[in-house]
Amino acid sequence: MDGWGSGLLGVVIFSGSLPATRIAVGDFPPLFLTSARALIAALLGAAFLLALRQARPARGDLRPLAVVALGVVVGFPLLTALALQRITAAHSVVFIGLLPLATALFGVLRGGERPKPVFWLFSGIGGATVAGFAALNGGGGALVGDALMVAAILLCGLGYAEGAALARRLGGWQVISWALLLALPAMAAVALATAPDSWSGIGGPAWLGLGYVSVFSMLVGFVFWYRGLALGGIAGVGQLQLLQPFFGLGLAGLLLREPVAWTMIAAAGLVVLCVAGAKRFA
Repeated sequence: MDGWGSGLLGVVIFSGSLPATRIAVGDFPPLFLTSARALIAALLGAAFLLALRQARPARGDLRPLAVVALGVVVGFPLLTALALQRITAAHSVVFIGLLPLATALFGVLRGGERPKPVFWLFSGIGGATVAGFAALNGGGGALVGDALMVAAILLCGLGYAEGAALARRLGGWQVISWALLLALPAMAAVALATAPDSWSGIGGPAWLGLGYVSVFSMLVGFVFWYRGLALGGIAGVGQLQLLQPFFGLGLAGLLLREPVAWTMIAAAGLVVLCVAGAKRFA
């Protein structure tokens, strides 16, 4: 239950990521937004590692940490930022419901987990529910934007599964902090190269969006999420991501004034049942 509680808190934090990115990408270039959020989070992570005197990861951990960095530090933030230039936040967040399938798949391939067959049934129903919801209610979607979101989901699922396996040895917040530090030199160079020519045109909401994705989406959320995956299992706790699109849609409606259809509530109820079933048979 500790794992599921931590995982749920991580999902709630991550739910604000796409709405916040949608706001920030209105004023910041996607490459700068991606690199700046990683740079800020890396400095915070380094401060935590130094203050708490954490031991350096073993040489054998560097390759998995690079996979985590590729998936959740670079790949997912960049691809979603590019996608959100073409599709609405409400359309994009429903793709997040496909993350449990991607995470479970990579958990099997990379983490050696073997969930029961019924688990896949509930996962498939949940994923189909989200996909159907996207098809029926996603107005404003474009083929390129959708393709970018699918690629982002695959990379994120890989990063989640790899990070969860590492978290069992290194600790959840340590994994994301070391991954951020590994990517720091490249992200700092990209941030300098892609910084806006003028800062005067950057509005307050864009700064708030950058702050949220830097501190919460890039660091704090992973503290709880990787802890949840490590304690409760990658495939099982990963199903909580099925709730994230509906949290995100609610935030998109509140913050961005995007319409939220009643079908969201019906689909959310079915997804909750799928999460409960997947938890039981994980």
